Amino acid sequence: MKRSEISFFSPIVNYFKLLVQFTNVLSSYINRRLFFYFYRFEKAKHVVVGGLTAKRGKYVRPFLHSSMTGLFLIGMAVAPLVKEVIPGENQVMPDSTGGAVLGQSIEVQAASMVTTISKKTETGRDTIVVYTVKSGETLSSIAEKFGLATDTIRWQNDLQADATIAEGQKLEIPPIDGVVHKVKRGDTIYSIAKKYSVDPQVIVNWPFNSYTDDENFGLAVGQLIVVPDGIKPKEKIYSQNLYIAGKVTPNAGTVAPSGSFIWPAGGRITQRFVWYHQGLDIANQDAPDILAADAGTIVIAGWPDNVGYGNRVLIDHGNGFQTLYAHLSAIYVTPGQTVNRGDAVGRMGSTGRSTGTHLHFEIRYNGANYDPLTYLQ
Repeated sequence: MKRSEISFFSPIVNYFKLLVQFTNVLSSYINRRLFFYFYRFEKAKHVVVGGLTAKRGKYVRPFLHSSMTGLFLIGMAVAPLVKEVIPGENQVMPDSTGGAVLGQSIEVQAASMVTTISKKTETGRDTIVVYTVKSGETLSSIAEKFGLATDTIRWQNDLQADATIAEGQKLEIPPIDGVVHKVKRGDTIYSIAKKYSVDPQVIVNWPFNSYTDDENFGLAVGQLIVVPDGIKPKEKIYSQNLYIAGKVTPNAGTVAPSGSFIWPAGGRITQRFVWYHQGLDIANQDAPDILAADAGTIVIAGWPDNVGYGNRVLIDHGNGFQTLYAHLSAIYVTPGQTVNRGDAVGRMGSTGRSTGTHLHFEIRYNGANYDPLTYLQ
């Protein structure tokens, strides 16, 4: 190779040599820095793990509290989104044809029946309160004031069925219908549920009951457990025997639902739809006839379980909707027959878990209960 050619390639060769040297130095520097950082990370990790191992369980409570706080904050963040998809007053809900209807006003009038809202305040209590009897009050009137069954107040205060109360007397008022049980040694959720004739899940579902062990529902001797819808042993709930009155509603033949519901009775609304009472109570001392809210087929007409709803009628409207009419004193229909919208299906009464003459009315869509006030016209 000529000298001129060597002098031409020399700068290029030197450049590549320097580039290789720079790459090697940079690679060595990066490796050292990475090793340094990983070494410090591993050392810190060993310190943390060692501390947790040495003080096992010490940080469980702070961790749980921090986790619950985080879940609470997440819940607050998503609550507005959840509210939009949960049916409520003035929100869109399914109608009988799969469409939607808007919430209706509480003050409504159908045909000649006018219904007014009770002035009773819904307290949402979670504990027992002590109430002083006023002049002229009875167990029945006090029970209505608190939205409870008379039996619930009797059981809580160890009163006999024929007991009377006096002005100034102190009464314990439970937060919900049923029994308040004081835990004794050996009691479990299952033994308490069996004693008061309810499913154990009913006790667990009451959100204000507390446990010493949330996984196994452990109980502490002396604590109070609310048993919703529990029945005190050897007690008989006031009821009337079922009878089919001389008035009988004939079979309507082939019927078709209208897709809307009329008021089944006129009177005063004494309890509205809430999470633990998924229906509407309409009271009327005149005990009027109960009308079918829409056309359909009778599924139940009677008192099959001897408790709870008492004498009842269940109508299947054939479009996903069902309506229930409970606490009747008389039934005018039989299972399997059809009725038109507005046909009389029975008479208002006070059978089952009831403190006075009233109708318990439910509207169900695909097995779920909805607020009747949203649908009634």
